[in-house]
Amino acid sequence: MLKPLTKEAIGHDYNNDLSVQDYTKKPTIEGVQIINLNLFIDDGGCLAEIVRLDEEGGLQGLPGFKVRQSTFSQMLPHTIKAFHLHYNQEDAWFILPTNRLLIGLFDARKDSPTYQEQMRFVLGAGRAQLLYIPRGVAHGLANPWEHPAHMIYFVNQRFDANDPDERRLPWDTLGADFWDMKKG
Repeated sequence: MLKPLTKEAIGHDYNNDLSVQDYTKKPTIEGVQIINLNLFIDDGGCLAEIVRLDEEGGLQGLPGFKVRQSTFSQMLPHTIKAFHLHYNQEDAWFILPTNRLLIGLFDARKDSPTYQEQMRFVLGAGRAQLLYIPRGVAHGLANPWEHPAHMIYFVNQRFDANDPDERRLPWDTLGADFWDMKKG
């Protein structure tokens, strides 16, 4: 039987730097949803059903969300696109499972029970998920990695260049280090 180690068994050069990673559940923002999708993998590749529309053209799983426009976007390495929010538009984002992007959200709705709450997480990275972002939740994304990444997103408002429903905030609203790669 192996005898467990204690902190004293670790060399003094490292002992003072020991810590335990935080595994507690991270806070969420009211209304934000991460919807797990099926990803079917075989020896020839993979397949994921991104959205399914009901008989009225609404996005199944998100009552009241009617897709009005779908867009493809590419993010080159070391790019940050943040932050913006909408007064009327809601977004549903899909990051290709073969890519990965760092997502940043914060609740800018002053009457929300999660006002000023932040979320920071990775989408893609081998998973098929759809991220729903309600209006008033500021959102952005970054690609701190070495390869381009791609996303497809669905919105419930058509873009109108004459009256855009898009309000921008500085990329570093939550601090420049918000987008830094976490080390350790």
